[in-house]
Amino acid sequence: MTSERIQDALDVRQRAYAPYSNYFVGAAIMTDAGVFVGCNVENASYGLCNCAERTAVFSAVAAGAKNITAVVVATRDGGSPCGACRQVLAEFAEADCPVLCVNESGTITLETTVGALLPHAFTPRNLTR
Repeated sequence: MTSERIQDALDVRQRAYAPYSNYFVGAAIMTDAGVFVGCNVENASYGLCNCAERTAVFSAVAAGAKNITAVVVATRDGGSPCGACRQVLAEFAEADCPVLCVNESGTITLETTVGALLPHAFTPRNLTR
């Protein structure tokens, strides 16, 4: 993954809407059809919030891209994707898809894969085996 994708995640993090948690997250995902970004969007009714990673994936799917090849997540402290985001990533990425987590200065805090984040994932690929 390039420093450009890290910068994409850092840039979109600045546009997050997080008035309740004050935890701004940005994500950049690479697909076979290009790069897509997303930020977290909170709501007073917390169940209606959406994470940055899922925002990026949903934007990619809306554009016709369904094959994630790499992921970068930017947070204040380099936090990793939540469980829901891990499951959504597993739906559209192979287990060996690289995932980088970076802090607000762009320092890599975790370098892993979708499979390591969610071992034994329930995916369409599992359904056909």
